Amino acid sequence: MISKTERVINYVVLTVLAALVLFPVGTFLVAALSPDRSGKPVGFSDFAWGNFATAWRDADFSRAMTVSIVVAVCVVAGQVILALLGGYAFGVLGVVGDKWLFPVVLLGMMISLEAIIVPLYYQFRTFGLTNSLPGIILIHLGMGVPFGIFWMRAAFRALPRSAFESAEMDGAGPLRMLRSMAAPMARPAIYTLILLSFMWTWNDYFLSLVFLHGDNQTATVALGVFQGKYVTQINLMAAGGLIVAAPVLVLYVVFQRKFISGMLAGAIKE
Repeated sequence: MISKTERVINYVVLTVLAALVLFPVGTFLVAALSPDRSGKPVGFSDFAWGNFATAWRDADFSRAMTVSIVVAVCVVAGQVILALLGGYAFGVLGVVGDKWLFPVVLLGMMISLEAIIVPLYYQFRTFGLTNSLPGIILIHLGMGVPFGIFWMRAAFRALPRSAFESAEMDGAGPLRMLRSMAAPMARPAIYTLILLSFMWTWNDYFLSLVFLHGDNQTATVALGVFQGKYVTQINLMAAGGLIVAAPVLVLYVVFQRKFISGMLAGAIKE
């Protein structure tokens, strides 16, 4: 039982930490709403809400955000499906050769992107996949699926084996158990994987800068180009940064509870 003093101390510590975390965010928001080029704080009545409209128009975020949304949605959908199938195979079914096959899958998490970006670019150029959305989606899947399989394998292995044994005795097949039992019970881990996959794909800058250009620029690359043009206008750069960060923030707020429960579930030891 936590005493009243300990509870007060906990709230004080959490309040101080929250203030430390939120202070830079608040400063960034104030700078984005400032009519001054340097982003100096002003009164509420003087907030320049038009900074967001100016940043949206000058950076052509409508096109760039559409590209980013298409890429992120396709990557998240593909990664979740492949991670469910792979994690279920390794965590529940016990595929033949999983003792050596699973470490091979994990190699995808250990290879540095910077080490393979040059040969990867020339290989994709040979197949005509540079400056194309299918190409960048395929790369993101290749980089993200190993983690997805690792994540879902841990989630599935934390589920009670007796439930699967009972379902198997009742005549349920592997796909039926995945659809009706494993996936619903591992829903928090799936939500967490969706959020992480979307965040990593949306925030990607390096791959998009190398493989995409012109009308296929993503929001992060468009933001980089925009900041290069308005390097002395802190208020517009801050407004552009908030526009690009908004989808991830909204998604996190919506799935906040499920994300936390999924992270806690993923922390269970096998």
